[in-house]
Amino acid sequence: MKRSTFFHFATFGVQTILFKKKAPILGTVIITDKCNLHCKHCSVNNITAIVHPYEQIRREMQQLYDMGIRILFLCGGETFLWRDGNRTLRDLVIEAKAMGFLIVNVVTNGTYPLDLPEADLILLSLDGDKQRHNEIRGDTYDIIMENISHASADNICLYMAINQINKDCVRDVCLTARDTKHVRAVSFNFHTPYPDTKDLALSREEKAACCDVIAQMMKEGAPVFNLKSAFPYLIDNRFPTPCHQCVVLENGKLSTCGRCIDVPGLCSQCGYFFVAEYTLLFSGKPKIIFEMLYTYLKYV
Repeated sequence: MKRSTFFHFATFGVQTILFKKKAPILGTVIITDKCNLHCKHCSVNNITAIVHPYEQIRREMQQLYDMGIRILFLCGGETFLWRDGNRTLRDLVIEAKAMGFLIVNVVTNGTYPLDLPEADLILLSLDGDKQRHNEIRGDTYDIIMENISHASADNICLYMAINQINKDCVRDVCLTARDTKHVRAVSFNFHTPYPDTKDLALSREEKAACCDVIAQMMKEGAPVFNLKSAFPYLIDNRFPTPCHQCVVLENGKLSTCGRCIDVPGLCSQCGYFFVAEYTLLFSGKPKIIFEMLYTYLKYV
């Protein structure tokens, strides 16, 4: 992370904590909900299957930038499906960088070539060992690993949503992140139970067991892009929601924290590690602050 970027975020954090501000710093633009997969745990793919045009996406990025947001995520659907004429996902990342965003990340299922060195991080969904991943996402594991091996930069962060199918594969994914070329780290979430995927949700005891494994893997040197000090809050869902420092923009609709905010009762079952980490950070928890500084300086 550049020194200027670090000081910008440090200043924002101090002001937010001291003055209890609710201004956002992280924004997500949904560039399409079209996806080539139909994963068992996903409730937001192919609802419209619309690929939003370049000028709309550019306006939405500018809207977020004008709000003071400096961390941008481009999400889908599947982001690498996005295209407008000759423009591709790479053009959006380059445009966002030119606009002034300090960190630009992309989320993908990894089934398309990973030639995107301009992104700070490519968050790539890998949901277990080969057997469990393919059970959730179809026969894609080998394709993904092949694409990772041919990636054009070392900017990949594996992204695992832990659920009833893959809860015993946390160690496997940590080892894959540690031992795979071009992979910088791994980031975890617990499954957030939309009404149609409630059966995949973990119990408190299962969450605690998964956190124990993640903590042990961190101790063994696995590159985990999560904060151990947030685990107790995640296990018991006792972190503040929604996260006012994060927003999502989809087809002109701005949502605080995420799209799931519109589902009654879902916030109280939130499994997003970053939501817990950010809300606790901006609540002024000292352990979270120091661990966040260390983690971001190491992996971003």
